[in-house]
Amino acid sequence: MNKNELVAAVATGTGLSKSDAARAVDSVFDMITDSLKKGQEVRLVGFGTFSVSKRAASEGRNPRTGEKIKIPASKQAKFKAGKGLKDSLN
Repeated sequence: MNKNELVAAVATGTGLSKSDAARAVDSVFDMITDSLKKGQEVRLVGFGTFSVSKRAASEGRNPRTGEKIKIPASKQAKFKAGKGLKDSLN
């Protein structure tokens, strides 16, 4: 399912117009993104938890030339499925 299909499903499930459903979906994504930028977790009980993890700087190699390169430290979004989501899949 892509974003357009999600918007259509939300519109059908809630009775909203597609444009209202698109604004609602965009708003949810924006709120999750804003919370993660602030370093906060987003817990959706029964669904899962979005969090930010930190990656330390490391050293890698350019596969073409074999020369060493420095990979800078970075942050990465993570998702851990909740019990309700896991149970619904099995």
